[in-house]
Amino acid sequence: MVLVTAVREYINRMLQDISGMKVLILDSHTVSIVSVVYSQSELLQKEVFLVELVDSISMSKEPMSHLKAIYFLRPISENIQLVRRQLATPRFGEYHLFFSNMLKDTQLHNLADSDEHEVVQQVQEFYADFVAFDPYHFSLNMASNHMYMLPAVVDPSGLQHFCERVVDGIAAIFLALKRRPVIRYSRASDIAKRISQEAAKLMYQQESGLFDFRRAEVSPLLLIVDRRDDPVTPLLNQWTYQAMLHELIGIQDNKVDLRNIGKLSKDQQEVVLSSEQDAFFKANMYENFGDIGMNIKKMVDDFQQVAKSNQNIQTIEDMAKFVDNYPEYRKMHGNVSKHVTLVTEMSKIVEERKLMLVSQTEQELACNGGQGAAFEAVTNLLNNESVSDVDRLRLVMLYALRYEKDSPVQLMQLFNKLASRSPKYKPGLVQFLLKQAGVDKRTGDLYGNRDFLNIARNMARGLKGVENVYTQHQPLVFQTMESIVKGRLRDVDYPYVGNHFQQPRPQEVVIFIIGGTTYEEARSVALQNSTNSGIRFILGGSAVLNSKRFLKDLEEAQRIARTSASVV
Repeated sequence: MVLVTAVREYINRMLQDISGMKVLILDSHTVSIVSVVYSQSELLQKEVFLVELVDSISMSKEPMSHLKAIYFLRPISENIQLVRRQLATPRFGEYHLFFSNMLKDTQLHNLADSDEHEVVQQVQEFYADFVAFDPYHFSLNMASNHMYMLPAVVDPSGLQHFCERVVDGIAAIFLALKRRPVIRYSRASDIAKRISQEAAKLMYQQESGLFDFRRAEVSPLLLIVDRRDDPVTPLLNQWTYQAMLHELIGIQDNKVDLRNIGKLSKDQQEVVLSSEQDAFFKANMYENFGDIGMNIKKMVDDFQQVAKSNQNIQTIEDMAKFVDNYPEYRKMHGNVSKHVTLVTEMSKIVEERKLMLVSQTEQELACNGGQGAAFEAVTNLLNNESVSDVDRLRLVMLYALRYEKDSPVQLMQLFNKLASRSPKYKPGLVQFLLKQAGVDKRTGDLYGNRDFLNIARNMARGLKGVENVYTQHQPLVFQTMESIVKGRLRDVDYPYVGNHFQQPRPQEVVIFIIGGTTYEEARSVALQNSTNSGIRFILGGSAVLNSKRFLKDLEEAQRIARTSASVV
């Protein structure tokens, strides 16, 4: 329960030490941080009767001196200005200020100067500057996620802002875990190197006192890698529950928006999917689509049994028992209808977009050699009227990433076919992807065909056969974790920052992907942690991707690169 527990403990400390009626004031970042780990009913139990955004509360002038204001904000200059303005004419009886990361001395002085009415009771730093979706998976939810693909000369201040936010997020993770890591990074990535060096400078020089925790025998490892080392994973269709939901419908801060889907009751239009609050989801989030259907059927059968027993009310005792169990019954009813709705909708999309057919070819492109057969399969799907434009684009991208050096002529044929079949996607986007994440730009052995051990492993897997053709792909993170467990992560590919060097095997590893994580990778990490290898892995990134978001970032980076005169 590592990350979720850490954030919940911070929020508990904020809320329970302050008695009486409270208003909780958040910003656009911290509202996500709180909402994924704390439910509205839990806030009510802590006497929080109002939750407001810091910029909208400025609009209101109505005094509420009976309420105590708890602010939980990122320590950015806009927020400091808003708080100072609100302290000038205080509306609430008391002000308790909590910031999600390190405050600068000047910010603290400015806040003190603004507190003329002496209403501020405390100012604290609580290091929950990340969104903890699951115990071992976090994100920084960065809107400008495409920045990592741009050379520094295009937008130096934008890139600096991006790097600072990533360093802040990583610092908060280690402050929350009370550790100071040894740092390694992906050799081929300039931005991974830059962020690693800035994080090391912060932890070992500028704020060395803050990070000076009681030393563990072995320091944890922070490994900073680049999304472009593995561009395949975010392009694939997914077939396990959580990953598939994000790919086909979209998950935002553990919530799924279903307003566009048919006529649903009001309470089903946005549903929460949290492994902390939903036992069925926790048990099935990493299961494949076929098994989910069976498990949902069992859940429906169990519910019908309960419903049947509730119909059989004959005595006063039966009625009392029904009333006692009614909240549980309602919750069970809501959960059953939620999962049935989600799976029904996904089945409809799979059928409409012929995803079984498309995905089989995607998996072949990601996992197996055989360029001739791959070319034929992709050509057939490009000609298939049932295949959507975006699926055609992804197939050509997956082919290009795999065979960019092997068959330039056939690659051009696919580019031309894509342009004629799906005119809104110009081949330029595929070429931009190759420029960003082609074989010459990547660190690591993405297709398992460079390193002798990987080639042998793939051959063995091919001989054994694959359990499920739709889930045979393993993200690069899987290989990386395997290398760390075996002590084989090569220094030449992942150099150390500063004067650190090879040390004993770490017990804690945070892998941070600049450019964003996927739920397939989060699943890999959770399954690896369940093997009890003696190492606990945590996965984080600048955003959580599905293919739609990955392509949107790619298009945005391409647009900016084109309009910038300084980039060829």
